[in-house]
Amino acid sequence: MYLINQIKLALISLGLNKFRSFLTMLGIIIGVSAVISVVAVGAGAQSLILDQINSLGTNIIGIMPGKSEEMGPPAAVFGTEITSLKNEDADAMKNIEHVTGVYSYITGHETVTYLNKSKDYDYTGTTSGYVDVLEADIAQGNFFSDQDNNSLSRVIVLGSQVKEDLFNADDALNKTVRIKQVSFKVIGVMEKRGNQGFSNQDELVFIPLRTAQKLLLHVDHVAVIRAKIDKEENMSLVMLQIESLLRYNHHIKDPKKDDFTVRSSAQALDILGAITQGLKIFLAMVAAISLLVGGIGIMNIMLVAVTERTREIGLRKALGAKPRHILNQFLVEAVILTSLGGILGIILGIIIAALISFGVSAYGYQWALIITPTSVVLALVVAWAIGLIFGYWPAKKAAKLEPMQALRYE
Repeated sequence: MYLINQIKLALISLGLNKFRSFLTMLGIIIGVSAVISVVAVGAGAQSLILDQINSLGTNIIGIMPGKSEEMGPPAAVFGTEITSLKNEDADAMKNIEHVTGVYSYITGHETVTYLNKSKDYDYTGTTSGYVDVLEADIAQGNFFSDQDNNSLSRVIVLGSQVKEDLFNADDALNKTVRIKQVSFKVIGVMEKRGNQGFSNQDELVFIPLRTAQKLLLHVDHVAVIRAKIDKEENMSLVMLQIESLLRYNHHIKDPKKDDFTVRSSAQALDILGAITQGLKIFLAMVAAISLLVGGIGIMNIMLVAVTERTREIGLRKALGAKPRHILNQFLVEAVILTSLGGILGIILGIIIAALISFGVSAYGYQWALIITPTSVVLALVVAWAIGLIFGYWPAKKAAKLEPMQALRYE
């Protein structure tokens, strides 16, 4: 009964100053909603990244230019252009046992024009092994061959969305499009594939690797090589063989001086999982700072309340209230404020996370809305703790007031 009476008194007191009570809760509402939404967004981003890597296949080995630490990404990931990988390296990998397919690629971004229609697209200069390794299907026509690549053929395969943008319902095969004033003959259209590997595959165009290198980019290196392995249990063996092959081709005797990075899809998942988990924790800690600000706001308002209610405190003490009764009253008020703010913050955080999930999903990505019970419970516990910690000093100050001095207070 004592606790119930304290809660009733606290609610009455807070109800007499509704607007001030709401402003006091606002810091907690913003802080809790920030923590909930940031944790949810972090979990959704982590799920998206891991799903995108998985979509490439679990039996894929990626070879990227540049040396990296054991659990760190290669330098090329940070935008540094490294020219150590050549298509000849990819060709040599085709002879390794258990390798069932290899392709290399390089990318660019240019305007693709057909008659009076033009639009900017990412293009991929790659080899014929692309469709086999990624198990991509052709809706119309064919993908280009090794002969097309070796002879610098000016042929192109369109993503399904590119075909619709430039040709609508018309047949695109054997038509001519231009990239940087170079004419390309359309020989194929890809099946719809959606988002994969962080890009919309339907908005890509594909041209032979050497054609892209010589006519568009004027380079002789490749960005990435991917090899498909027959069985996952052969992954480690093949990775060692690829490393030995590349060291031989690049005249490297000391492994510490490698100018390449060989990673399996499983390793990429582990590394990206660790990175995204760290980012998620960091962002949650940054968002939690707003909870600290909210706690300071509660302490300030409670100190004001103690000053305003000095005569009330003196009257209650004169009628027999003990210091612990006064202390408990103000602590209960602080906890009620933070609890209500925490609940409203959780609701607002879930709404924000849901809107972000809906917005990202509208672009074709599978962004999961992940609200973990742990984050909800933790947000509430932290809110209660803030109420107790930041409400204790004002409550202690109120409890120490002398009855006669409080009654004479103006």
